[in-house]
Amino acid sequence: MKVLCVAEKPSISKAVAKHLSGGSFQTHNTRSQYIKNYAFTFDFGQPWGQCDVTMTAVVGHLTQTLFADGYKNWESPPPVSLFGAPTITTVHDDKKAIAKNIADQARYARLLVIWTDCDLEGEYIGHEIVEAAKVGRRDITVKRATFSNIERAHVLNAARRLGNLDAKLVNAVAARIELDLRVGWAFTRFITNSLRPMGGPVESLMISYGSCQFPTLGFVVDRYFKVRNFTPEAFWSIRVMHKKDGKQANFSWARNRVFDRLSAVILYERCLDSNKARVTKVQEKATRKFKPLPLTTVELQKAATRLLRMTGQQALNLAEGLYNKGFVSYPRTETDRFDKGMDLKKLVEKQTPDQRWGPHAQGLVQGGFRQPREGKHDDKAHPPIHPITYASPSVLSPDEARIYEYIVRRFLACCSEDAKGMATDIELQYGEEIFTAHGVVVLERNYLEVFIYDKWEDSAELPNLRVGEQFEPTEALLSEGKTSPPNYLTEADLLALMDANGIGTDATMAEHIQKIQDREYVQTTERGGQAANDDDDDDPDYAPVARGTRGRGRARVARGGRGGRTSAGGGRRGIKVFVPTRLGVALILGFDRMNFETSLGKPFLRKQMETKMKAICAGQTTKEVVLRESVAQYRQVFLQSQEKLNVLKAACREFVFAGDSLASNVMVAQEPARRYHWGLATTITTRR
Repeated sequence: MKVLCVAEKPSISKAVAKHLSGGSFQTHNTRSQYIKNYAFTFDFGQPWGQCDVTMTAVVGHLTQTLFADGYKNWESPPPVSLFGAPTITTVHDDKKAIAKNIADQARYARLLVIWTDCDLEGEYIGHEIVEAAKVGRRDITVKRATFSNIERAHVLNAARRLGNLDAKLVNAVAARIELDLRVGWAFTRFITNSLRPMGGPVESLMISYGSCQFPTLGFVVDRYFKVRNFTPEAFWSIRVMHKKDGKQANFSWARNRVFDRLSAVILYERCLDSNKARVTKVQEKATRKFKPLPLTTVELQKAATRLLRMTGQQALNLAEGLYNKGFVSYPRTETDRFDKGMDLKKLVEKQTPDQRWGPHAQGLVQGGFRQPREGKHDDKAHPPIHPITYASPSVLSPDEARIYEYIVRRFLACCSEDAKGMATDIELQYGEEIFTAHGVVVLERNYLEVFIYDKWEDSAELPNLRVGEQFEPTEALLSEGKTSPPNYLTEADLLALMDANGIGTDATMAEHIQKIQDREYVQTTERGGQAANDDDDDDPDYAPVARGTRGRGRARVARGGRGGRTSAGGGRRGIKVFVPTRLGVALILGFDRMNFETSLGKPFLRKQMETKMKAICAGQTTKEVVLRESVAQYRQVFLQSQEKLNVLKAACREFVFAGDSLASNVMVAQEPARRYHWGLATTITTRR
């Protein structure tokens, strides 16, 4: 019996052929320079048995969905007609040789086995392969191999446990493709044709709309104006410090801060008048820093942007390269919990040869292994991202090695024990006010030994104080600060917002972020200054304005106090933040100012669409119902936008035409100047 196997990528095709054939296969060229056919025999088990196999591949999607010829002219018919225009699905011109190869090979096969990635997109590509194969043989039987990595044992197991393509997943992707086509082209033509007559910098532009890209741009614009329109507000706070036996405790005010100076001074004076503070509670208890959850795609991208100074798209591309080489599991996954049936210890053992994390892995193998934490997400398709086998640095590029190291260290951390410590909390009453101090001693670092990206250090050891003990504080300070705006969005921030609002999938979020840069809707700029870190107890939140010593002082101007933090835009040098261009601002504000409920710059419409896609996958609705409802919803927004086109044009005149060219039209992300009080730098902190 002859079997045709088709993978999604040439590298996967070759790896699967190697495993199924035991390394003994014949290679045949095809009309596509990227595609090879591999011939060998393999025993699939019952009911197929020993078979003659041809293994080949595609290169991503075979087909594209387009409008019929009568709707390709930008001038007529009007863009609104695209919501109901007929569509056709055809093979990409540069993929016709690949489709023909599949049809030719299927002509001689009774069974077609799909080896595409096990996710929504992979399922749809599998459907495209089936349609290509049926050109050669209409009655071919179709099965699907389910796998998440290309380790030999895993591939052999997948080949002998064949399942079926999921038509519900195929329909969900088909619905999204059609809806994106209709909505994207209708709004792109409408915006472009409406704004080009204004001339100037938009005269020759194609202003592209995407139902994921506009909400993503909307997050950037919204944050930009929160920063630019922020009005600082002065606040005051009291801090108390006490030294005993050479140890120092810094006590924070339970009220945190007040925004009325007179009230703050009165409360401060009452503290000083009471002379002594009294300890009301001392508590020591075991504490721990939890090890990380298993790794998902979004978390990998966020970590790469925050820790490795890569873009999310770069990180995903590198992880896919590692997957294609067989070093890590499939990197597109929403799952943050391992199946209890997985032999994780065996995977840990494979990492023992490494000089950097090998000793920690050996310790896990010899009894330190702990079952990973379980998150709340399971996409039912792939496990969390984890290493499959050991890859020495010599076989990886420098960037591949950095991503691989993060994946391995994260996995080993997941299989380790939480870090453990002892926490001490002291509460005291000073006047009528309550103050608290917190200290931690790290007793067992555990997972922190291997996961170098997390920090947990001993805080200053607190003095030995007893409940009921009274003392005159060594120092009491009344401090003034000003609230500061939030930071501009980093890529990690933007990914988190997209994830929380259902914009895109774990595999496409970074692509959408890149698109709004390519279309010159946003640009990145380096965030300067010193990063604000709310967990850094050594960096004071307030510059001293009034100081009391040994309970006897009165309010006065502090001299020589430490400078405070900078405001928005503060951050580690090298961190990139997103700032909208004038065009990006005009597009978002133009639609927001139309004041209808479902603005194109907000995430609501796309979030509803993603929810409906999931409902199709779950069998709760159908492709036809979702398309009918969603097309009608976007068509209504389109008609509303047409009625208020002048609002969009006004926004363009306000922002786009304020500059000479789009290249110089980035909205300037100036760092607000450090503010001064009585000639002394006053700390600016973020209002909670």
